[in-house]
Amino acid sequence: MVGRVALLLRIIAKAGGAGLSLAGIVRASGLTRPTVHRLLRALAADGLLDLDEATGRWHLGPELYVMGTVAAGRFAVEHLARPALRRLAEATGESAFLSIRRGDETVCLAREEGSFPVRSFVLYEGKRFPLGVASAGIAILAFLPPEEAEPIIDDDGARLAEFGVPHAAAPLREKLAETRELGYSVNPGLVVEGSYGLGAAVFDPAGRPAWALSLTGIEPRFRPGRREELGELLMAEAHRLSTAIAAPRP
Repeated sequence: MVGRVALLLRIIAKAGGAGLSLAGIVRASGLTRPTVHRLLRALAADGLLDLDEATGRWHLGPELYVMGTVAAGRFAVEHLARPALRRLAEATGESAFLSIRRGDETVCLAREEGSFPVRSFVLYEGKRFPLGVASAGIAILAFLPPEEAEPIIDDDGARLAEFGVPHAAAPLREKLAETRELGYSVNPGLVVEGSYGLGAAVFDPAGRPAWALSLTGIEPRFRPGRREELGELLMAEAHRLSTAIAAPRP
């Protein structure tokens, strides 16, 4: 039962602000319609989910916001990252992001808008991507231990179906090798044509890549020359944040 509840919450969270219909949740979960309907109603009764009666779409509920606020006290990384995001956005004019690894996915936690008027909206708070997709997921996957990374790289069926051939195992390995050489990842419009991204891993106190800082924008803003400048800024902020995370708390 707990596993089914967690599955439904993750599916609805992945849909973001658009929410998801009952039929969409049934398809994504593989559960029967009566089972999904019963679980959704039970979760809504406790405030964990919310049904928009006008659209028939399900959204995360207010009680999850309260729980998230309480849990945030244990995970102060977003608070520590805010200055880094602001510095990156101000220095580059691009949108800056913090993403966290959650299992085999990354989830965007925070966004800081840059001053450049034309923006990419591929990434936003709550958006999930599989590891190895988008700049944050590439940056994190590149620095995982091989025994942990290889099964993720090899399991490319879902990536191929949703994101295309550039995300198959072989080209992904090339992209990961490039990331390790540069120190940061480059996503040259692989998710949405014309939308570029750079990502740099942020490490936990044990030296594992657990988060990533990233910059996104339109292709002309990420051409060679400037791209290297952006990558250096990104790595500097990622190193600073990793150091802050590892520092003892008073």
